[in-house]
Amino acid sequence: MNDTPAPLPDLPCYLNGEITRVDQARVSVLDRGFIFGDGVYEVVPVYGGRPFRFDEHMARLDRSLGELRIANPMARAQWRALVDQLVQAYARHVGQPADATNQMVYMQVTRGVAMRDHVMLPNLQPTVFAMSNRLPLYSAEDRARGVACISAEDFRWKKAHIKSTSLLGSVMARQLSADQGAAETVMFRDGMLSEAAASNVWVVKDGKVLGAPRDNLVLEGIRYGLMEQLCRAAGIPFELRRVSREEVLAADELLLTSATKEVLAITTMDGQPVGNGRPGPIYDKLYAGYQQAKQSS
Repeated sequence: MNDTPAPLPDLPCYLNGEITRVDQARVSVLDRGFIFGDGVYEVVPVYGGRPFRFDEHMARLDRSLGELRIANPMARAQWRALVDQLVQAYARHVGQPADATNQMVYMQVTRGVAMRDHVMLPNLQPTVFAMSNRLPLYSAEDRARGVACISAEDFRWKKAHIKSTSLLGSVMARQLSADQGAAETVMFRDGMLSEAAASNVWVVKDGKVLGAPRDNLVLEGIRYGLMEQLCRAAGIPFELRRVSREEVLAADELLLTSATKEVLAITTMDGQPVGNGRPGPIYDKLYAGYQQAKQSS
């Protein structure tokens, strides 16, 4: 087994006003994102060269920055221009037309550079980094099988609603499932469903879709609002409330949503089948609706 890290890619990226390459971009060792994880990020999926639900991603970026008392360094139109620029740059990098590519644009804002001090120092110049890369999507064969997940206690902090770059808790949670060859770690806090390490989790019971409420214990994924819309369009009852571990384990279907997973069926949990062990009819309807939503973006 070769454990040598892969070389950094030469992907185009943006750093503090300049387009450069990932393998050449540099930030200060005193950047608070490096020292404290003091920053936030967003990942915008791009289908056929078109950003998907861009305004919703920007609204969440505004909310996260506001929680950390960091002024947004760019207006929304500037962010959109930057995303479009990176989409075009990546397309040129891979030698394809932009409208023939699926990409994911990563954007990160940290508080900036200062001598190490826990206090949120005012008037710092935020560090802005962004890049685009290939959007990895599950194959039709993987979707037909669904994925395996494990469960774990949610040991992260109680401000999960901030899309913070301080992701050590989620990294540790995701590694638990990676160690067992599973796709995700579904987490519970005090016996109630919160979310997965890098996904939101949905419970289907008797034809109804249940999800954890929008609060500080869950990162409200951009697919939260989209799932509600897709359920409404398909005539599927939808409710956000506290969902117990027992309800999760007794579900007819379990679903994951994220930018890269879109809607994905969990077919085994902790080694036991979910429902009949195959993706179910609610998944089929919501995945089909998701694909339609992509086409209209």
